[in-house]
Amino acid sequence: KNLPFLLADTVGFIRKLPTDLVDSFKSTLDEVREADLLVHVVDISHPDFEEQIEVVNQTLKELGCSDRPTIIVFNKIDNYHWTDKEPDDLTPPTRENVTLDELKRTWMARLNDNCLFISAREKENVDEFRSALYRKVRELHVQKYPYNDFLYPVED
Repeated sequence: KNLPFLLADTVGFIRKLPTDLVDSFKSTLDEVREADLLVHVVDISHPDFEEQIEVVNQTLKELGCSDRPTIIVFNKIDNYHWTDKEPDDLTPPTRENVTLDELKRTWMARLNDNCLFISAREKENVDEFRSALYRKVRELHVQKYPYNDFLYPVED
Protein backbone atom coordinates (compact mmCIF):
# COMPACT_ATOMS: atom_id res chain seq x y z
CA LYS A 1 0.00 0.00 0.00
CA ASN A 2 1.29 3.39 -0.90
CA LEU A 3 0.40 6.40 1.17
CA PRO A 4 2.38 9.59 0.64
CA PHE A 5 3.74 11.30 3.73
CA LEU A 6 6.81 13.26 4.71
CA LEU A 7 9.08 11.75 7.33
CA ALA A 8 11.56 14.06 9.00
CA ASP A 9 14.20 12.71 11.34
CA THR A 10 15.43 15.05 14.05
CA VAL A 11 18.19 14.87 16.62
CA GLY A 12 18.10 12.14 19.19
CA PHE A 13 18.02 12.49 22.93
CA ILE A 14 19.58 15.74 24.16
CA ARG A 15 20.55 16.21 27.78
CA LYS A 16 23.52 17.38 29.80
CA LEU A 17 24.87 19.36 26.88
CA PRO A 18 26.24 22.91 27.02
CA THR A 19 23.42 25.45 26.83
CA ASP A 20 24.50 26.86 23.45
CA LEU A 21 24.61 23.35 21.99
CA VAL A 22 21.17 22.49 23.38
CA ASP A 23 19.81 25.69 21.84
CA SER A 24 21.22 24.75 18.43
CA PHE A 25 19.72 21.26 18.74
CA LYS A 26 16.36 22.77 19.64
CA SER A 27 16.51 24.89 16.50
CA THR A 28 16.75 21.70 14.44
CA LEU A 29 13.55 20.56 16.13
CA ASP A 30 11.58 23.36 14.46
CA GLU A 31 10.32 20.79 11.94
CA VAL A 32 8.40 19.20 14.79
CA ARG A 33 6.13 22.25 14.93
CA GLU A 34 4.92 21.41 11.42
CA ALA A 35 4.38 17.71 12.11
CA ASP A 36 0.95 16.10 12.09
CA LEU A 37 2.30 13.00 13.82
CA LEU A 38 5.31 12.34 16.01
CA VAL A 39 7.10 9.01 16.22
CA HIS A 40 9.12 9.01 19.42
CA VAL A 41 11.71 6.23 19.35
CA VAL A 42 12.93 5.19 22.80
CA ASP A 43 15.93 2.99 23.59
CA ILE A 44 14.24 0.68 26.08
CA SER A 45 17.55 -0.93 26.97
CA HIS A 46 18.86 2.36 28.40
CA PRO A 47 18.65 2.32 32.21
CA ASP A 48 17.13 5.83 32.30
CA PHE A 49 14.74 5.50 29.37
CA GLU A 50 11.76 6.71 31.42
CA GLU A 51 13.60 9.87 32.45
CA GLN A 52 14.59 10.41 28.81
CA ILE A 53 10.92 10.18 27.81
CA GLU A 54 10.09 12.88 30.36
CA VAL A 55 12.88 15.15 29.07
CA VAL A 56 11.68 14.72 25.48
CA ASN A 57 8.08 15.39 26.55
CA GLN A 58 9.21 18.54 28.35
CA THR A 59 11.12 19.68 25.24
CA LEU A 60 8.02 19.08 23.12
CA LYS A 61 6.00 21.10 25.60
CA GLU A 62 8.51 23.97 25.38
CA LEU A 63 8.18 23.84 21.58
CA GLY A 64 4.39 23.94 21.86
CA CYS A 65 4.06 20.47 20.36
CA SER A 66 2.90 18.36 23.29
CA ASP A 67 -0.59 18.08 21.79
CA ARG A 68 0.56 16.28 18.63
CA PRO A 69 -0.56 12.69 18.08
CA THR A 70 2.38 10.52 19.04
CA ILE A 71 3.35 6.90 18.63
CA ILE A 72 6.02 5.84 21.08
CA VAL A 73 8.25 3.10 19.69
CA PHE A 74 10.25 1.25 22.29
CA ASN A 75 13.23 -0.07 20.33
CA LYS A 76 15.99 -2.52 21.27
CA ILE A 77 13.74 -5.01 23.02
CA ASP A 78 16.37 -7.60 22.08
CA ASN A 79 18.77 -5.77 24.39
CA TYR A 80 16.41 -5.30 27.36
CA HIS A 81 17.44 -7.32 30.41
CA TRP A 82 15.94 -7.85 33.84
CA THR A 83 16.70 -9.91 36.92
CA ASP A 84 14.08 -12.26 38.30
CA LYS A 85 13.39 -11.87 42.00
CA GLU A 86 13.49 -14.88 44.23
CA PRO A 87 9.95 -15.97 45.23
CA ASP A 88 10.74 -15.40 48.93
CA ASP A 89 12.30 -11.95 48.34
CA LEU A 90 9.95 -9.46 50.01
CA THR A 91 11.84 -6.31 49.07
CA PRO A 92 9.98 -3.97 46.73
CA PRO A 93 10.69 -4.63 43.05
CA THR A 94 13.09 -2.27 41.32
CA ARG A 95 13.42 -1.27 37.67
CA GLU A 96 15.85 -4.18 37.26
CA ASN A 97 13.10 -6.63 38.25
CA VAL A 98 10.52 -5.51 35.69
CA THR A 99 10.06 -7.93 32.81
CA LEU A 100 9.49 -6.79 29.26
CA ASP A 101 5.91 -8.08 29.40
CA GLU A 102 5.25 -6.03 32.55
CA LEU A 103 6.68 -2.94 30.85
CA LYS A 104 4.47 -3.54 27.83
CA ARG A 105 1.34 -3.81 29.97
CA THR A 106 2.23 -0.70 31.97
CA TRP A 107 3.11 1.51 29.01
CA MET A 108 0.26 0.31 26.80
CA ALA A 109 -2.21 1.11 29.58
CA ARG A 110 -0.57 4.48 30.22
CA LEU A 111 -0.50 5.46 26.53
CA ASN A 112 -3.81 3.94 25.43
CA ASP A 113 -2.03 1.44 23.19
CA ASN A 114 -0.21 4.24 21.29
CA CYS A 115 3.09 2.45 21.70
CA LEU A 116 4.94 -0.42 20.12
CA PHE A 117 7.82 -2.60 21.20
CA ILE A 118 10.26 -3.51 18.46
CA SER A 119 13.77 -4.64 17.69
CA ALA A 120 14.92 -2.92 14.53
CA ARG A 121 18.09 -5.01 14.51
CA GLU A 122 16.23 -8.32 14.78
CA LYS A 123 13.30 -7.03 12.69
CA GLU A 124 10.93 -8.03 15.48
CA ASN A 125 7.51 -6.34 15.31
CA VAL A 126 8.67 -4.06 12.49
CA ASP A 127 5.66 -5.05 10.37
CA GLU A 128 3.38 -4.08 13.26
CA PHE A 129 5.14 -0.70 13.40
CA ARG A 130 4.69 -0.23 9.67
CA SER A 131 0.98 -1.10 9.96
CA ALA A 132 0.45 1.23 12.92
CA LEU A 133 2.17 4.06 11.07
CA TYR A 134 0.06 3.42 7.97
CA ARG A 135 -3.18 3.42 10.00
CA LYS A 136 -2.29 6.65 11.79
CA VAL A 137 -1.16 8.46 8.62
CA ARG A 138 -4.30 7.23 6.83
CA GLU A 139 -6.44 8.52 9.68
CA LEU A 140 -4.75 11.94 9.46
CA HIS A 141 -5.19 12.05 5.66
CA VAL A 142 -8.87 11.18 5.94
CA GLN A 143 -9.37 13.86 8.60
CA LYS A 144 -7.77 16.49 6.36
CA TYR A 145 -9.26 15.29 3.08
CA PRO A 146 -12.50 13.44 3.97
CA TYR A 147 -13.68 13.11 0.37
CA ASN A 148 -10.49 11.32 -0.66
CA ASP A 149 -10.75 8.45 1.82
CA PHE A 150 -11.26 5.99 -1.04
CA LEU A 151 -7.65 6.68 -2.10
CA TYR A 152 -6.29 5.06 1.03
CA PRO A 153 -7.41 1.47 1.49
CA VAL A 154 -8.14 0.25 4.98
CA GLU A 155 -5.46 -2.19 6.00
CA ASP A 156 -6.55 -5.79 6.57
